[in-house]
Amino acid sequence: MKPKVYITRKLSDDIIRYISNYCDVRMWQEEDTPVPREILKEEIKEIDGLFSLLTDSIDCYLIDQAKNLKVVSNMAVGYNNIDSDYAMKKGIAVTNTPGVLTETTADLTFALLMAAARRINEAEFFLRDGNWKTWSPMLLTGQDIYGATIGIIGLGRIGQAVARRARGFDMKVVYHNRRRLLDAEKTWNVEYKELEELLQVSDYICVMTPFTPETKDLISFNEFSLMKNNAILINTSRGGIVNEEALYEALVTKKIWGAGLDVFEEEPLNVDHPLLTLPNVVLTPHIGSASIQTRLKMAKLAADNMIDVLQGRDNRYVVNDVSL
Repeated sequence: MKPKVYITRKLSDDIIRYISNYCDVRMWQEEDTPVPREILKEEIKEIDGLFSLLTDSIDCYLIDQAKNLKVVSNMAVGYNNIDSDYAMKKGIAVTNTPGVLTETTADLTFALLMAAARRINEAEFFLRDGNWKTWSPMLLTGQDIYGATIGIIGLGRIGQAVARRARGFDMKVVYHNRRRLLDAEKTWNVEYKELEELLQVSDYICVMTPFTPETKDLISFNEFSLMKNNAILINTSRGGIVNEEALYEALVTKKIWGAGLDVFEEEPLNVDHPLLTLPNVVLTPHIGSASIQTRLKMAKLAADNMIDVLQGRDNRYVVNDVSL
């Protein structure tokens, strides 16, 4: 008898056919709407595997509803939407999908950096609104990227991919990490800095660290007070690492020059959010890994992770050290 699995969002037919070779599949049929919690609470009772997304909160209450659950396979690098410690106590493996989205997310990080630096969004609306009357020496002038200093907070896979891109612009690259990475320093010619010094010397600051209790509000009022007035902050990691109230104040008072964000404390972002009123911030709806090729790779890897665990095979993407 095939194990039973539930998929919390509609996936491509190819991925469903692939999973169906190994499992009996049930799936929420909406692509753009998360599965309601009440439905997930019922579905989780009898399944062996759960294929989840970051929008699904898999907490201890939900885990307690499961009778046969062996794996929660998250289609994301992050897994702070899952109580992985409680799952471990219950003997349930939690897996993620790192690696496959590294380059795509680094692309978007640099795209946000460039858009904020050169005021691309402002310039487009200026043109579309019919405000372009003549060429002017200082019209919509932005910040140079070539030769500037970029500070990367969190030099993991994606952080190193951003560093590679920065070297192509002849940028000076400094980084802060919970531990020094001597091999990466040699490979990418990057320099370690304590966080305060990084904030003080960087023209561009990219937040690339995971969300943990220790990194919550890592960038807040005090940190913004240390930054240059021409600094541009980019966050493509997780919401909650950058305090949005402090960011808004820093942007309004011109304490920093601009920002680019792909992630937020609460998602989706409320249309009344104060950040949406500001011209010097570029905002995107959590699309860091949103290329067609990468999203398909993520879904395939999440499927493989789930199938591995259900078939009793070792899987290197188990994040909670559960004994399989």
